[in-house]
Amino acid sequence: MKFIFPKNFNFKNKLFGVIDYSTIFVNLIWFAFILLLVSIFFKDLTLKLFFVIIFCFPFLLISISGFNGENFLYVFRYMVSFALKQRLYFYIKK
Repeated sequence: MKFIFPKNFNFKNKLFGVIDYSTIFVNLIWFAFILLLVSIFFKDLTLKLFFVIIFCFPFLLISISGFNGENFLYVFRYMVSFALKQRLYFYIKK
């Protein structure tokens, strides 16, 4: 069976066709950081589980669902650069 891909087809490597590998790497770093902090501050298992779900699950959902096929890291970078370089322009209509 032969498959013909057009030349302008953008092939992105994804794990199970869902999430980019760079996003997985950032997710793992974030999860490890949260697990480290939670394990230091809390001893009760239910509190640990609660805080891990609260801080990790939304980030995982956003990175899986994405923003119209865009990588989550690119969208986050655009949002941060907009927040830092935000300008307000006033134009006078005549």
